[in-house]
Amino acid sequence: MITPANDLLRLSPVSDSHVSLQLLGKWRQGSTLPDTGDIISGLTQFPRLEKISFDSSSLKSWDSILLITLTRLIETCEQKGVFVDRSGLPQGVKRLLMLASAVPEKKGTREKRRRPTFLAHVGEETLDFLKSAGEIISFLGESTIAVMKLFTGKARYRSSDLTLTIQECGVEALPIVSLISLLVGLILAFIGAIQLEMFGAEIYVADLVGIAMVRVMGSVMTGVIMAGRTGAAFAAQIGTMEVNEEIDALKTLGISPVEFLVLPRMLGMTIMMPMLCLYANLMGILGGLIVGVTMLDVNLVQYYLQTRNAVGINDLVIGIIQGVLFGILVALTGCLRGMQCGRSAAAVGNASTSAVVTGIVAIVVTTALVTIICSVIGV
Repeated sequence: MITPANDLLRLSPVSDSHVSLQLLGKWRQGSTLPDTGDIISGLTQFPRLEKISFDSSSLKSWDSILLITLTRLIETCEQKGVFVDRSGLPQGVKRLLMLASAVPEKKGTREKRRRPTFLAHVGEETLDFLKSAGEIISFLGESTIAVMKLFTGKARYRSSDLTLTIQECGVEALPIVSLISLLVGLILAFIGAIQLEMFGAEIYVADLVGIAMVRVMGSVMTGVIMAGRTGAAFAAQIGTMEVNEEIDALKTLGISPVEFLVLPRMLGMTIMMPMLCLYANLMGILGGLIVGVTMLDVNLVQYYLQTRNAVGINDLVIGIIQGVLFGILVALTGCLRGMQCGRSAAAVGNASTSAVVTGIVAIVVTTALVTIICSVIGV
């Protein structure tokens, strides 16, 4: 009996309970192959079937198509309690079938994944938040202990790491800080000039740019730049160490990763951020000066004197304090995300992204809190 699909398979009854499947021709991609359902339908004509064997003496060539067909047929026969004798198959087919069935399929893998309910989703998010909050508190505690050890001279870190961090956070950051601060000063001056020209008060552009840059914008823009530039670098560096198990090696040697890795980075950022903020203030005021002198016909000396009279020492102190806070926050968020990194290359990228987002959010929230505090105390 030949299956109706084609002439590549022949069902030959050996007895009432035994059927031999003769494989013919070429079982390859592109050939018109028998459907598994047709084969099973042909087998149903033997109601007392207990055993199936194979005859591959007329099989010319084969590829994965034969394996797929045989696998489906064998699964169906085993479900119906029919014994499958594989001795007549080619040696290579038998080995591949053995490999395919060596590890059983995990139960439920083909079942449709159920979407979690709303309450289950809320519960999972809450647990993740509590876990993350615990990790943050633990990290802040370890960082505080490391700073206390620093003041007592017991912190273990390399001075070369601190020097390298100062270089990366200082001199190497000047070009991008210069460009962004200059453009911010230009933008503030343009916006102020459009409105102040209506009242003939172009000279007050100096007040607007000077106070805005020194009090808020200089430190905020520098913090955002450092969060995207250095905070992400901290997260990537420490995350790569986590992937390479270097942090585990430090713990094995009895060295605190927070002291050895986090402390020099936090010190370097804290030292350099106020200086970068002062430099950003200068570049922002220079941007306003360019607009005032070239577009508003304001005298250079007059613009300088107006800026000096408008900007007070309180504004400068507030900007520097914010710079110090932003430096600490950027370093901590970058190192925290690096320490929380997983053990894959994708996890390093996710840690860098998370460090930038967390750092910018922390900067914005801190700016709002400092502004409210200054408004309450009247500074």
